[in-house]
Amino acid sequence: MKRARIIYNPTSGREAIKREMLDILAVYEKAGYETSAFATTPEPMSAATEARRAAESGFDLIVAAGGDGTINEVVNGLSPLKNRPMMAVIPAGTTNDYARALKLPRDEPLEAAKIILQNETIKMDIGQIDKGSETKYFMNIAALGTISEVTYAVPSLMKSLYGYLAYLVKGAELITRVKPVNARVIFDDGEYSGKTSMIFLALTNSVGGFESIVPDAKLDDGRFTLLIIKESNLAQMLQMVAQMINGGKHIDNPRLIYKKTNQVEILPLDNDQMKVNLDGEYGGDAPMRFTDLQQHIEFVANRSGMSENSVSVAKRKFVEEAEKLDTK
Repeated sequence: MKRARIIYNPTSGREAIKREMLDILAVYEKAGYETSAFATTPEPMSAATEARRAAESGFDLIVAAGGDGTINEVVNGLSPLKNRPMMAVIPAGTTNDYARALKLPRDEPLEAAKIILQNETIKMDIGQIDKGSETKYFMNIAALGTISEVTYAVPSLMKSLYGYLAYLVKGAELITRVKPVNARVIFDDGEYSGKTSMIFLALTNSVGGFESIVPDAKLDDGRFTLLIIKESNLAQMLQMVAQMINGGKHIDNPRLIYKKTNQVEILPLDNDQMKVNLDGEYGGDAPMRFTDLQQHIEFVANRSGMSENSVSVAKRKFVEEAEKLDTK
């Protein structure tokens, strides 16, 4: 019989996964897996350590249950291995970007677990970061610049109480004091040197709760979507945000470089500090080299829900929210 190991954060999502664990275990048993669970601990990289142990012990499926940080740790535990088991995701975080990319239910852990019964998977690209002898991995987004500090600048209690609103409040505060950094960015077919307000390397179309930042993202093509926002003032930054919401029109903005690339090297100049945010957590400081590992890990996914165009989805949601405001 196949074996599954659920690695869950007991404090995520107001402890929703913890409350529904017996029902979640029953879902994976129904899918044909002898299933056990492991609760993460305060020990650094607890989820990564357990993921590696379970994989090396021959488990066939590793389920990451929690926020994007928990998923990132499990990905870091599995990515260096030659034989990597399949992964599944049960979201219970604040933005749940990766679950959004996989088209999973984001507010109902039990329903997300049931996606395993559809027998649908996708082999997802994973990002690798090298700095000296140290190697890390990410599954969704690497961001460099002041706004990249939003996720680790929001206290955990604030995240739990106010959810995504906490990020919006902190983001609005930081966007008013963006400090451009002088950097050299080398990619497959060229390079850019100059002042940058923000750099993104995206593996999916879901970034910070928005699905139109990377409207043409492919999940398995071996290429990052690289966005370099050149030095911009507050009005120019807000204009780009408006274009992004309005169907991804920001990709034609002259202050934005938008490229597809397998490798990226980012080198701060003039001794400027450039913090790196990996999937919502602080991941060190540049310089760093980034490589897209094509179709590196197979994930359980709602493939039938991936057909709808992400830009149209984002635009429709924006219109729906606007209509709600009009009725108040």
